[in-house]
Amino acid sequence: MSMKKLQELVDKAKTFKKVRMSVAVAQDAPVLKAVDEACSEGIIDATLIGSKREIERVASDLGIDLSHYEIVDAPEEDMAVKKAVELVHDHHCDLLMKGKVHTSHLLHAVLDKNYNLRTGRTMNHVGIFEVPTYDRLLIITDAAMVIAPTLDQKVDSIYNAEKVAHVIGIDMPKVAVLGAVETVNSSMPATMEAALLAKMSDRKQIKGAIVDGPFALDNAVSEEAARHKGIESPVAGHADILLVPDIEAGNILYKALVFIAKGKLAGTILGARVPIVLTSRADDDETKLYSIALSALIAQE
Repeated sequence: MSMKKLQELVDKAKTFKKVRMSVAVAQDAPVLKAVDEACSEGIIDATLIGSKREIERVASDLGIDLSHYEIVDAPEEDMAVKKAVELVHDHHCDLLMKGKVHTSHLLHAVLDKNYNLRTGRTMNHVGIFEVPTYDRLLIITDAAMVIAPTLDQKVDSIYNAEKVAHVIGIDMPKVAVLGAVETVNSSMPATMEAALLAKMSDRKQIKGAIVDGPFALDNAVSEEAARHKGIESPVAGHADILLVPDIEAGNILYKALVFIAKGKLAGTILGARVPIVLTSRADDDETKLYSIALSALIAQE
């Protein structure tokens, strides 16, 4: 049975062995608080990389006991980022988390050929949303990383999202490729690529999921809307994964679900050798904890 609540990620992760997480530039209060909670839940052990003096100061302000943490003193940001990635490269750590550092700086190190964290697959963000008005968890990709994905990058995005679907108990996820409309229109490239992805799925060029599109959002998530528009598809109204056309559409949908619909979120970056916990500064502690639990589970897939 598939999960219905994001708290189930934490509950499931607690039944697995702990993994070790490398935290790059760890002297950040919200990050340290989430890391400490994940450690307390028995999900992870953590190696904190950054200015030891600053990490100790922030931890003291939060009342966090650092005695059971491994700390690597790297006062300079560039040094801390490289060391955090190096610990993953050397298999000392099983996943990576962004601390007080710009995303682009961290990803530049991740993509450095010297650290061998590339897999040849596109890296992108996959999020799971728990929305009070919706009857199941909803996976959305990509709302935070790839600006204007190509067809090949969308295929990789589907495969990355499949991994997340498996974690929450969906073996053969239904993928709705979104556009503004549910009909193919040559002047709307997103609908053309959606049709290509659907045909690739039919021909088993995309495996492990049922992919269809284009869908407007309503007929991807509402059976009634799909029926009203006469759309017959196993995905219509039953989508597990929403593949958005570009980062702008994805980011707007992401923030609408969180800030307007009061949804909860767990997110991760997939496509590298290990999952990367890369949350927004606007994300609350709960989101960070769920994201760590999701990434820890994927690290053990």
